[in-house]
Order: sequence, then structure tokens, then C-alpha cells
Amino acid sequence: MELIHNKTRFDFVCTRSQILAFSFSGLLTLLSLLSLWVQGLNLGIDFSGGTLVQLRFAKPPHLDQVRTALSHLSLGDVSIQEFGSPEEILIRVGKQSSGSDAQSALAAKMVEILKPVASEGKVELRRVEFVGPQVGSELVVSGLWAVFYSLLAILLFVAWRFEWRFAYGAILSLIHDVIITMGLFSFTQKEFTLVVLAAVLTIIGYSINDTIVVFDRVREERIRSKKQPMGVVINRAINDTLSRTIIVSLTVVLVLIALLLFGGLVIHDFALALFVGVVLGTYSSIFVACQIVLLLDKKEPVAPEQPTPAPSVEIS
Repeated sequence: MELIHNKTRFDFVCTRSQILAFSFSGLLTLLSLLSLWVQGLNLGIDFSGGTLVQLRFAKPPHLDQVRTALSHLSLGDVSIQEFGSPEEILIRVGKQSSGSDAQSALAAKMVEILKPVASEGKVELRRVEFVGPQVGSELVVSGLWAVFYSLLAILLFVAWRFEWRFAYGAILSLIHDVIITMGLFSFTQKEFTLVVLAAVLTIIGYSINDTIVVFDRVREERIRSKKQPMGVVINRAINDTLSRTIIVSLTVVLVLIALLLFGGLVIHDFALALFVGVVLGTYSSIFVACQIVLLLDKKEPVAPEQPTPAPSVEIS
């Protein structure tokens, strides 16, 4: 790194950087698509349909005892986890008989069968939710359309604000971020819920904001240095915005780390998706979006800008 007037001068557009960036992004994208194709997403009851029951105990229950007691109800796959505090648990079961009566009856059976496990026999029913398969499929379609319309609006805005090649770079970098984030949830088989979908949409907003900041500086540099090749202009723009990018991203990442460690299970998946998305968004705004713009440029890239040598002074 060379410092000139307190500005960084990294070479982000050299051939080696492009090869490393595209290889790394291509590998992660390929693995994510493969996982999504083979394993798919572990859809929560918001999408797949099922019943969610929230119970509160007087004292923290042993989850193994809860699982053993519920096994007598023959509910099939059952997911049990703490919710907010050790005294409260969430019980998720697969598709059951629809209707509010069947839903209430199932919750009542759970309360009765868990009373011997609970301390002092106190089990409080806090919440029961039922999502039918038809509602679940509608949520899947609505979620996909929400992502599509978001990307389309961004494509049109960036194309109008800058140029089409900038729009292609921005959209491909956003697709890169979304696919890898969803690939992580597919690979780990963490539950994909509406909350995680909201995090994915938030990632799109954060990533495009970071990309447009760099693109704005690229446009300013092109106006200021019209005769400079695009490679030099992009490299200078990235370096000029690098400190801002690092500071903003680091601030957000520190907050998300705190949420991951201390926020509890309620927002853990949301914070995890945002953490991965923010890191990817920062990376892709430099190593994906800008590199694609450079590849689509018709001019031949040249060597990075070198410092102008001081004029020689003739001494007589």
C-alpha cells in the first residue's frame, strides 16, 4: 500500500485481482446453487404450513423430557427450542388437520401431556398459530415476487442514474449476495422464515447503497478525468471511498455480532442473514459490481495510474 495525501492506493483492477475475485465469487455461487438444488431450503411453517405453539413454564424445562413427552402424540417431525427466555419454548410441528378447533385441541393436548414434566405442573399456553399449505405456497410466491420487483426497480434506477453497464454490474452483484446468503441457509439447513426473507430484502437495500456510493465516485472521476481509461477511473474511485466503506460496514458488523451473541434465538437467524449479507455486500460492491463494469467497458484497460514525477529543475 502506498499513501499519497492520506489516500489509499490499492490496485483493485489488475488482472490478478479480477481472476481471484471472479474465482472466489464463482465458487461460492456454484456451491450455493448446488446446495439449493440438492437440499433446498428448510422452509419454516410460514411457507410450508404447520402449527406453532408457544408455552411458558414456571421454571426452565428440560427439552429432552419435553421431546419425549410429545413423542406420545405421534406428531411426526417436531422442532423444540427456547424462545426469548429459558422458561418459554416454541414447538413447531408439521402439517396437521386444519381449522381453529383442531389447532386448539392440539395445543390443549400438548399442555396436558407436558404438565407432569413442568415444575409444579404449571404450563401456560401463550400462542398458537396455524399456517395452511395454501397460505404457505402463497407466501413463497409473494416472497419471490418481492425479490424480483426489488431487483427490477434497482435495475431501472441504476440504468437511468448511470448507464446500462452499471445497472448490469449492480444487479449481478445483488444476485451474487442473495444466492450466497440463501445458499448458506440451505447448506446449514437453518429454518428459512419470513423474518429471514425480510433480512434478504434488507441485504439488497444495503448492498445497492454501498454500490451506488462507489458508482457515484466513478462518475465524478470520469467527468474530472475524461481522457483516463476506465480501469484507472474505477481504481481511483474505489480507493477514494474505501475508508467510508470500511467504517460503515465495520460499524454495522459490530452491531450484528452483538445481536448474534446476545440477542437470543428470536432474532438470531435475522442477524445471521444480515451479517453474511453485509460482508458480501461490501465485498461485491468492489470486487463484483465494479469489475463487471470494467469488463463491459469497450476501452482497453491499462496499467494503474502512477504518481506524477516531480518536474526536473535545471540548475545553471
